[in-house]
Amino acid sequence: MFKNIKKDLPASIVVFFVALPLCLGIALASGAPLFSGLIAGIVGGIVVGALSGSQIGVSGPAAGLAAIVLAAISSLGSYENFLVAVVLGGAIQLIFGVLKLGIIGYYFPSSVIKGMLTGIGIIIILKQIPYFFGVDANPEGDFAFLQIDGENTFTELLKTLNALLSGSFNIGAAIVALLGLGILILWSNVLSTKGKFFQLVQGPLVAVVVGILFYVFTKNGSVGITAEHLVSVPVPDNFDSFLGQFAFPNFAAITNGDIWVTAFTIALVASLETLLCVEATDKLDPEKRVTPTNRELLAQGTGNMISGLIGGLPITQVIVRSSANIQSGGKSKMSAIVHGFFLLTSVILIPTLLNMIPLSVLAAILFIVGYKLAKPSTFKAMWAAGWKQFVPFIVTILGIVFTDLLVGIGLGLAVGIVIILLKSYQNSHFLHIEDKSNGKHKIKMTLAEEVTFFNKGAILKELDRLPEDTDLTLDVRNTRYLDNDIIEILQDFSEKAKNRNIDIHLISERGVVENPDNYIQFFKLRPKKTA
Repeated sequence: MFKNIKKDLPASIVVFFVALPLCLGIALASGAPLFSGLIAGIVGGIVVGALSGSQIGVSGPAAGLAAIVLAAISSLGSYENFLVAVVLGGAIQLIFGVLKLGIIGYYFPSSVIKGMLTGIGIIIILKQIPYFFGVDANPEGDFAFLQIDGENTFTELLKTLNALLSGSFNIGAAIVALLGLGILILWSNVLSTKGKFFQLVQGPLVAVVVGILFYVFTKNGSVGITAEHLVSVPVPDNFDSFLGQFAFPNFAAITNGDIWVTAFTIALVASLETLLCVEATDKLDPEKRVTPTNRELLAQGTGNMISGLIGGLPITQVIVRSSANIQSGGKSKMSAIVHGFFLLTSVILIPTLLNMIPLSVLAAILFIVGYKLAKPSTFKAMWAAGWKQFVPFIVTILGIVFTDLLVGIGLGLAVGIVIILLKSYQNSHFLHIEDKSNGKHKIKMTLAEEVTFFNKGAILKELDRLPEDTDLTLDVRNTRYLDNDIIEILQDFSEKAKNRNIDIHLISERGVVENPDNYIQFFKLRPKKTA
């Protein structure tokens, strides 16, 4: 676990700076105590990171669950009641893992997964623009199109544009964001190749240090950064007040049916989001390692039970932190684990220092993450792959940008299924027409390897179009599966064929059968093919 520590340690620092505002922002967007987001981030890093089979995935509180959590806390009466649902949701995820339901993630098309990554990259950039210029003080990590304050992604961008035009933005936040972005670009493109120091000390750390120094030296000046544009970690007065930030489930409410409904909802959504993220991170992994998905569900379930027991939000594997880990050179799960320890020690030892970090600097870091996820080259490659890949890809992106993560993925998957059905309809058979001879048309129809009821329309259309006085050769030698619906069509057509002077020659493994009377019986007795 320690053999890649030279790469995992710098990557864990980047993930820490990305995770810190997201943990706080998601807690705020969920209507939960701020500390609950940090608990989830710590447990997701240390516990889930240690148990997971993913080498580069990072877990923590997810924006996709924020709306569910917000509604659940209100409907269940208290945050302590909600924590019972988190614990039960984790237990249900353990059952999912035991039942080996992790395979579900493999049934999502590659085009949808790539669309998910690109869509999240675009959302990250769009959502961070207001922070970059010191305009927006809304919850960090609120990645849904519609925000809890009634605004949406584009109204926030319009507010930012108006603030820039009117000069009402925080100039200090904008200056330090531009400085941070310049440092990040210079570090990754130039300095990282100049020596070991620049490889060990990462650009994001330098950018954050510069941001803190800028805040300290300018806070009383005209370009000072105001408090609402800084990280806001809870600062306990003493150790007892620190312990007082933890909350515990009210298990007396376990008989409440609404708690069980919430638990199943959390388990289903968190599991699906995790499996999709696993699929996406495996695609981003330079070493192309494959994460055991059932083990991942067990790890996530354990993490959610522990998080719920001590007052934390639900946990999933999350693509923003995972992609930041990959792009920063993380090689093993040590990166995720160490980032969890960084979160733990920092909120205990240096919360005051953390509260000096400008959000605009963290926005600059997320800009780089978002751009790497949504590179223009990705659009070009998907376009070159053809419309069957590009359409689900672009629908997924638009769905994520204009709704939320799960809706966007659902739309992309639906389009992908429609395309599969369309191609299945088109590829049910091959028709070869020969010249007319001996007064009859000679036509050969070769059925595909698998022919299902989806192909009924295409085959029926071709059979009805056959002219009178036709010799039809029906070749099923390569057909491994023939749906009963298709057999019934052939049976019905054999009656019509007699009236239209159409002779049918059925070619199968048993040879050629002339004008069979009973197709149902023929295919029932047909020898099965071996793989």
